[in-house]
Amino acid sequence: MARIFDVIEYPNEMADEIVHRFPETGIGDFRIGSQVIVRESQSAVFFRDGNALDVFKAGRHTITTANIPLLIDWIGKAFNARTPFPAEVYFVSRKEFANQKWGTPQPILVRNPGMGLGVALLQAFGTYSFQVKDPQQFVTQIVGTQGAYRTADIEERLRSMLISNLQDVLGETALKNAMDMMSGMHEEIGAAVRAKGQDDFEAIGLTLKSFYIGNLKPSSKSAQELRDMGVLDMETYTQLQAADAM
Repeated sequence: MARIFDVIEYPNEMADEIVHRFPETGIGDFRIGSQVIVRESQSAVFFRDGNALDVFKAGRHTITTANIPLLIDWIGKAFNARTPFPAEVYFVSRKEFANQKWGTPQPILVRNPGMGLGVALLQAFGTYSFQVKDPQQFVTQIVGTQGAYRTADIEERLRSMLISNLQDVLGETALKNAMDMMSGMHEEIGAAVRAKGQDDFEAIGLTLKSFYIGNLKPSSKSAQELRDMGVLDMETYTQLQAADAM
């Protein structure tokens, strides 16, 4: 039998949790008059039958058909204030998740026509931070029915998005600047990646708060290693192999 909740809250600090479902597992019954307590750093998305009915900001909220007008359509008109109904509340952290790590898993090939062989292979790493911008969109598109959704659950997806944008920015920058100049353009390149990546983050209900490059340098891998990784086409491989031999 489902437990009836008259007070719905999640007082946890949510250090690495982005979203926490209440109840975390199974079915919880609420009723008209139940209290939803939302902390200052949270939002709460009220779900019924897989549909988001409302988003609560910080404060104490009483569940009524006035503040959740769609509720009566889901539980029916034949009910009273003490009639329980199943629902879920997703508590979403609104804090900034800072110091997230990113790095290039393999070197990025950029064209640099005015220098040497005309190509360069770059590696980079740094940090970024993000924040939930649209709690309902994020829960609906990304979290689904998970009881707890942490930064580790989405870090690979976010890193892939950032590396893709970094690759575009490096390609554009290398066409206009020499490689030795690019090593001193961390701030400019980082700002360009942040601007370019904003749409990708907002498409899943997030905002990219910062993107920093800690280091940007030529790859130390040999041409053969890069060829084995599938990074180089045959023409570039031949050119770099000759450079390695020299």
